[in-house]
Amino acid sequence: MADDQARARDGNRRSPLHASHLELGATLVPFAGWLMPLRYGSELAEHHAVRRAAGLFDLSHMGELDCVGPGVAEALDFALVGELSALAVGQARYTMLCAPDGGVLDDLVVYRLAGQHFLVVANAANTALVRSSLAERFGRFDATVRDSSAETALIGLQGPIAATVLSALCNVDLSGLGNYRCVRATVLGHEVLLARTGYTGEDGFELFAPATSATSLFEGLTERGAPSGVTPCGLAARDSLRLEAGMPLYGHELSVARSPYAAGLGRVVCPDKPGDFVGRAALAERRYEESERLVGLSCPRPPSPRAEMAVRERAENAPGEPVGVVTSGAPSPTLGHPIAMAYVRAECATPGTSLAVAARGRTIPVEVVQLPFYRRVRPAKPHRAAGAGKEL
Repeated sequence: MADDQARARDGNRRSPLHASHLELGATLVPFAGWLMPLRYGSELAEHHAVRRAAGLFDLSHMGELDCVGPGVAEALDFALVGELSALAVGQARYTMLCAPDGGVLDDLVVYRLAGQHFLVVANAANTALVRSSLAERFGRFDATVRDSSAETALIGLQGPIAATVLSALCNVDLSGLGNYRCVRATVLGHEVLLARTGYTGEDGFELFAPATSATSLFEGLTERGAPSGVTPCGLAARDSLRLEAGMPLYGHELSVARSPYAAGLGRVVCPDKPGDFVGRAALAERRYEESERLVGLSCPRPPSPRAEMAVRERAENAPGEPVGVVTSGAPSPTLGHPIAMAYVRAECATPGTSLAVAARGRTIPVEVVQLPFYRRVRPAKPHRAAGAGKEL
């Protein structure tokens, strides 16, 4: 839908699935300039549905940027920290857009759809920044960027039965579609870009479709998946799922104030790729100089640490020395106790370290643990992605 049609008097954009959310009785909340479902009923039930069966998510607030041109692969290598030119058609990669000083402007997933066509998916709040940054950085290359967000719907199907449910509804053999792979497919009669990607820690898929197909596709997946336990899920469940999976959220674990190395995501930086890239020199310096690390915190019992709470050394009779700050925290429905992510001083980041969180006049004992908190059992990787080597 056009941008002027997607906005209401409150200034928040409406998803192409807005009417479906109202019909399902969703609690709608403003989020990154959009009005999105927080929950449809019980967020706890929605969380468990994804871990035990599958959840259906409206992700249409995410930004889709089509990058094309003879020089687009080299342009993305310069603009982003990863080596995107190394992707084969049908592959995807998690990467980041960094400022010249190495701070993170946004984390992205990039899909190679054809030799000269990449799809960059940005966080909703950062889409305009990512588009303008790419356009500026593409200036020396034969490449262009186009924002196709307003005409694109994005639906996620996540959970251990996602592949089984979707296999019965599409024309692609999903056993050959590996993680971080994508292929053109037909699902319930609708043409989509089908990707094996997600943000929950479970196996799952994301379906990019024309906004005009969104309602039919979402409602068809809801109806056909319901007998197997497929449940529409909102932002609350998505957040608790990604926290358990140790996945960062921009504005919490990621920001322009911190580099990928501080976030424990230095693996996304390709310092030795050919040619220069924005932030290269600064990231080379920050690689070994970061004074803080992102860690997991496990709590034996409530209350839960929350974002912005101070992390301190564990002390017997007095508040300990401040050593960091919580970035995200909540009860873990899967594990049955509170968990959190936090930035702490490097010397306090060793798993097993006992720390404390200061919460409204009381002290919460916590222990540093290795991320992620929850890890699913992954299926064996296929040899070759379905559609690999073909233009999508």
